[in-house]
Amino acid sequence: MIAAGEVVQRPASVVKELMENAIDAGADHVSVVIRDAGKTLIQVIDNGCGMSPDDAVVCFERHATSKISSKEDLMRIVTFGFRGEALASIAAVAEVTLKTRRDGDELGCEVVFADSRHVSTNEISAPKGANFAVRNLFYNVPARRKFLKSDNVEFKHIVSEFTHVALTRYDREFDLVHNDREVYVLKPAKSLKFRIQDMFGKGVAQSLVDISAKTSVVEARGYVARPDTATKSQSHQYFFINGRYFRSPYFHKAVMRAYENLLPEGCSPSYFIYLETAPDAVDVNISPTKTEIKFEDDSVIFQILYACIKEALGKNSFGASIDFDVEGTPEIPVFGRHFDDLYHSGEPEVGTDSGYNPFDNDGFPSEEQHFSNVIGGGFPQDGGFFPSQVPQEECPTAERPERSPVYGTSGFVDSRDDYGKLFEDKTLPTKSVLILHGKYILTQVKSGLLVVNIRRATERVLFERFLQAYSGSGHLTQTALFPVSVQIGVENVLLLQDHADMLSSLGFDIVCSGNDTIVVNGVPEGYSAEPGKVQAMVTDLISVLSDDRSLLPETMASSVAGRFAKIGASGRDSLTSPIEAQRLIDSLFACTNAEYTSTGHRIMTIIPIGEIDKEF
Repeated sequence: MIAAGEVVQRPASVVKELMENAIDAGADHVSVVIRDAGKTLIQVIDNGCGMSPDDAVVCFERHATSKISSKEDLMRIVTFGFRGEALASIAAVAEVTLKTRRDGDELGCEVVFADSRHVSTNEISAPKGANFAVRNLFYNVPARRKFLKSDNVEFKHIVSEFTHVALTRYDREFDLVHNDREVYVLKPAKSLKFRIQDMFGKGVAQSLVDISAKTSVVEARGYVARPDTATKSQSHQYFFINGRYFRSPYFHKAVMRAYENLLPEGCSPSYFIYLETAPDAVDVNISPTKTEIKFEDDSVIFQILYACIKEALGKNSFGASIDFDVEGTPEIPVFGRHFDDLYHSGEPEVGTDSGYNPFDNDGFPSEEQHFSNVIGGGFPQDGGFFPSQVPQEECPTAERPERSPVYGTSGFVDSRDDYGKLFEDKTLPTKSVLILHGKYILTQVKSGLLVVNIRRATERVLFERFLQAYSGSGHLTQTALFPVSVQIGVENVLLLQDHADMLSSLGFDIVCSGNDTIVVNGVPEGYSAEPGKVQAMVTDLISVLSDDRSLLPETMASSVAGRFAKIGASGRDSLTSPIEAQRLIDSLFACTNAEYTSTGHRIMTIIPIGEIDKEF
């Protein structure tokens, strides 16, 4: 009557099953000890109800469970596990040692299993609860062990399963230790929001708003993030049903629909949504990992979820608003109704000079004289400029500024004679260059007007630089004036560590600071080093690196270079000077293909002079 299947796919599967068993045993303190990402040791210690010596042996048999007592219980599952399959599957692929004692027993027992065989049972002194030690996972299945991923990847999956359980019971204590290093030490929290803050940081917790809805079908509660904190990576998105984590692309659409027209393209919000419904209204037994759930009224729950999130966003003024263009306009003060009584407001008196002639310089230098004075070495005095050629009688010797002689190749020369060399043509673009709205570069060519898309040109230049760096030539690093600290969570830190060599070769200088924080000391040349843009860059990096799509080795370099080039182009500081624009054009035409980006988008176009003539 129970659909069962293999549940141990990787070390994270063992952590999930043992932690859920500990919660079902009534434990309020669960410790998880990991060594070598679970390949060497997975140990889960709890202070639950424990087991008798007989039950400690029987629990490793297939379909042996104490969580249901009749077939009717299958229709109203209220525990994590119920099929009696987890311990049997674990014992089939690892060496398992169980130490357990019930509250009323004087002595506990130690049970050893290996390769699905009962090795020994001994009486020992043990604390109340259960202590499972799973060693040498897949030792007897070398093909399964061979295809395990790197330690960072496997431990990331362990952290994910640990997080799912810790978020379901915020009032209990959880510890996670990896290779003798404490990753999480979670004390009982006052509320779910405090548990979220302990696990993901204050920044995530402060971005959340409450949602709540109670109907006859389902009760929904939890938190959703503000639209302005949405990211391109789908992190911190959790659904729970009756205290059990599950995945649902269908309900995710309800969340995204509630955020419609509030999010930038490609971004998604964080959410922690808890659903409560009758146990017999859901089927949790359709998947071996029990992460897929069937609902009797999923369409009704969809509408309820959409409505309560939409209401929460509306109450917090996150809905669409009219965006008036007020840039450059002065602020109009709001005056009280008694303002005129206190302050006499009237039309200001305008003074005029009837003898003023704007075409009469009255001895003041013209624009041409003023510019030549600056270039020629005139010195400011009393707010004006003296011409470089001033009659001696008009500028007495005592008041004339002295010249500072400098020794040159031809003897002592006036230092002001070289002042104009600062403005030689070699420091300026060879052609006239115009930057249009910070988006386009306009310059003259023989056949007309050349228009260059700045963002796409930057993307092409960075793409070729990254492509060379990926092949082993390296990429220059632009050191940040002030290092930027970014809290990204334990899972994302492990992700960056797993790709540390590649990031370093591409010019990223990123180091870990604690379990869930990184420090960005430098970025590739061409990237922006501003703190705000660095944080956005880190989010984009995580989104790219967490993409699980498999790529052929021949296309790996091009794909990675193209994605990182887009990140750099979107976060680059805007061009402000013609010199920078000319430098970008020169770099673009040095590329192997200056007309299209790596994804095939056009970078430049030429408007013929004839087309311009037609407009007139």
